[in-house]
Amino acid sequence: MNIRALIAEDEPILAATLARILGRLWPGLEIVGTAVNGVAAVEQALSLRPDVLFLDIRMPGQTGIEAAEELAERWEGPSPFPHVVFVTAYDDYAVQAFERAAADYVLKPVNETRLARTVERLQGLLGGRQQDADPLARLVDRLQALLPGDAAPAGQRLDFVRAAVGNVVRMIPVQDVVYFQAADKYVSVATADSEVLIRVPLRELLPQLDPARFRQINRSTVVNLACVGSAARDHLGKLQLNLRNRPEKPRVSPVYAHLFRQM
Repeated sequence: MNIRALIAEDEPILAATLARILGRLWPGLEIVGTAVNGVAAVEQALSLRPDVLFLDIRMPGQTGIEAAEELAERWEGPSPFPHVVFVTAYDDYAVQAFERAAADYVLKPVNETRLARTVERLQGLLGGRQQDADPLARLVDRLQALLPGDAAPAGQRLDFVRAAVGNVVRMIPVQDVVYFQAADKYVSVATADSEVLIRVPLRELLPQLDPARFRQINRSTVVNLACVGSAARDHLGKLQLNLRNRPEKPRVSPVYAHLFRQM
């Protein structure tokens, strides 16, 4: 069985070292490419369709976690989702996080003994010797545990969104917002009857929102749950939301689909 792997690592020496050790431990493994950042990792994975993806956590432009999240959203077609192994520099906090999420990971600098255990596990999964959920479901479970979910204390939550419209600064009550959506360097704030742009990154905005009301549904969109009428699958089997007072039907990433299972 020809197994293909993609390595995402921004340091060429470390990428070459990982490839070399993998070559010794797994002679039948074909390294089909090396990506130098998270954005390239996603695009190459979608193009090359590897069986295994080694993702460095700290990469420029997009972290390994963010790349895995985007790949989970965009993967389509008949080829199975790759088995993802995160690669991280030794750090007690990071290791504890991965162990808590039961994620597959290897430490940098790469230890051949530790990597051998990962290779053995991957060979068992790919060879059908080990019972396991499909790789996408497996990754989704791990991402749910790894993605940050801390919200600001109630006293620090956002009550109004300030948005400049020409020479006027609008004060939009947060409860009137149907959804926030990242757009380049801005975030679009959509209410029932208007849209405005604010220059605040979504990752900074999200912790200021009440998690009982606002939930992230994909990498770029946060919705007001009170404005969600229903959730349904489209013709591709992707979960999408029907919003009250807005025509858009935003898609829900597999990572966040569990939020709507009871709807």
